[in-house]
Amino acid sequence: MILATGEKPLILLVDDVPANLHVLAAALKTKYRIKIATSGQAALDLVALDDKPQLLLLDVMMPGMSGIEVLRQMRARQSTADIPVIFVSADNSEQSQLEGLELGADDYLTKPVVTTVLLARVRNLLQRKRAEAELRLAAHVFNYSGEAIMVSDRKNHILEVNQSFERLTGYTPDEVRGRDPRMLSSGRTPREVYAAMWQALQQNGFWQGEMWDRHKSGEIYPKLLTISVVRDLHGEIEYFIASFTDISQLKAAEDRIRHVAHHDALTGLPNRLYLKIGLDQMLAAARREDMQAAVMFIDLDRFKVINDTLGHHVGDGLLVDVASRLQGCVRGSDLLARLGGDEFVVALTGHEVERSAVHVAEKILDELAQPYHIGEHTLRSTPSIGISLFPFDGDNIDALMKHADTAMYHAKSLGRNNFQFFSDEMNKTATDRLLLENSLHEALSAGQFLLHYQPQVEPKSGRLVGVEALVRWLHPTQGMIGPDRFIPVAEESGLIVPLGEWVLATACAQLRHWRDQGNRDLRMAVNISQHQLHSPRLVGTVAELLERHQLAGHELELEITESVAMKNPQETIRVLDSLRELGVELAIDDFGTGYSSLAYLKLLPIQRLKLDRSFVKDIEIDANDAAISSATIALAHALGLEVVAEGVETEIQREFLQRHGCDLMQGYLFSRPVPADAVLAYAAPA
Repeated sequence: MILATGEKPLILLVDDVPANLHVLAAALKTKYRIKIATSGQAALDLVALDDKPQLLLLDVMMPGMSGIEVLRQMRARQSTADIPVIFVSADNSEQSQLEGLELGADDYLTKPVVTTVLLARVRNLLQRKRAEAELRLAAHVFNYSGEAIMVSDRKNHILEVNQSFERLTGYTPDEVRGRDPRMLSSGRTPREVYAAMWQALQQNGFWQGEMWDRHKSGEIYPKLLTISVVRDLHGEIEYFIASFTDISQLKAAEDRIRHVAHHDALTGLPNRLYLKIGLDQMLAAARREDMQAAVMFIDLDRFKVINDTLGHHVGDGLLVDVASRLQGCVRGSDLLARLGGDEFVVALTGHEVERSAVHVAEKILDELAQPYHIGEHTLRSTPSIGISLFPFDGDNIDALMKHADTAMYHAKSLGRNNFQFFSDEMNKTATDRLLLENSLHEALSAGQFLLHYQPQVEPKSGRLVGVEALVRWLHPTQGMIGPDRFIPVAEESGLIVPLGEWVLATACAQLRHWRDQGNRDLRMAVNISQHQLHSPRLVGTVAELLERHQLAGHELELEITESVAMKNPQETIRVLDSLRELGVELAIDDFGTGYSSLAYLKLLPIQRLKLDRSFVKDIEIDANDAAISSATIALAHALGLEVVAEGVETEIQREFLQRHGCDLMQGYLFSRPVPADAVLAYAAPA
């Protein structure tokens, strides 16, 4: 038994003579806890308790039951067989001592007991027993650890390995003893890693890192390796203790997540994040080599009509074809990415980049104007292209992207299906956006916004669990304006904060109204923008709304997108921790479409991940989407999070997600976003 730090060992004194017990207790009570028994049976009763002694001082000669008999019965019981015993007796005959030692007594003292001898014998015996227990524990840890453990000597010859080593490497202990651990090397780990490892071991006595090893079968696998140095009394290295585990699955998951983070799930093209990285590198090379660069912003004309009329699956098929044609229009050294929706970007460099941009733009116009055959549909969609030039139209990514976007809107204003270079006169788009921004100011004060709610349901039972509040703009002259038009303008202008506060307040008031009507099980989910998340008013506003409407914190769920959460993860964690103190539930929206650091993701105080609709919609036909969806669900559950799948439109999607343990779903299969009264109809029993 290994005692907790600072706990005194318990010693049981057994003797039928009170005076003898008094002498022993007086000598030991300062350093040890003491229990007393005056008979053999009393001693057996005490050692059977949960608070077992670490040592017995046991008189041999006692009436009724001798100490010899007490020891015999103790050694026969599994629960007391290992408790050490020192016999204390006036009988110093060799026969009594031999009989006791044969039964497993650990030591023998004769009366009268010398106090100094008693203390020394007790101390030494307890120290030896503690060391034996620690050795047994170490042996168990070594043998049964899930990690492979290898001990080598100062010359780095393997001395011993555990069972997990054989399982992970394929080599038995006899096959590796005496050999150098380099026998496991795959040749794939850079020499610099080994050099850094040995330097760290010499200087710090510790190293941890990743390496690639080769299994006995020849298979190469990555491992996470930790090495510690054991030194002798003179400071010289005596042993190396290495432990490692196979991280193949972790590396594969990281690769999948990295690919998802840098590539568009639908087209396989680089996404917005990768575009920024690529443009950074391209502009740096252009500056270094005194070259020019062109950024081309491509938007499909009237794509929304196709998407809304024929359905997302047709629109997605069109986007895939567009991506394929664009790849055929650019060189291997050019950069092609999908920003999202029907927006693509091409970037190229050279010494006469304007001429090259014209050539590429003309080729794109020709290729994208050709008919598309998507299923049973023959479609036509032309592009509008805006072009900005480095360094003439800007010397950084933001300026070039902004000016290419402006030029693209100018191309649309000139009748679409053309390309335009940026110039200072291109202000029509900016004027239109300014008008929209001014209309937004008026819309908020005039009460032109309204909320629709999309149900979130349990897939198996179909039970309504919650709703997501979605804002709509009913313009007095333009009719219903979708959030894809006014939300970006609201974010750029700063109006997203008051608009977001209106959405939050309206959603909480609606939830209170539903509560008053007897609907007490619904949770309200509200999206929070980047500007709201970093607004100093957010936490106070949420607290005030919960108090005003008498809502419990867990009845409200705030959703932030993955990209917003990762822009400043430490600040995000601080704000979300404050919201969690109010009891508010938290979710990461659009998971998988941005870039997440798993190191930060596990620190976010969230309860749910929302699986983005871009992965859900092709589950039944795209093995990659299916793999990503199932892996995301498994990852979330491993982190103790629920998963909400968005955009569920078919029974096949529902069955797949339910089979893989998805907790909640929302999408057209269950309900479109609907007004508040329609939510009550959905929640009402059939």
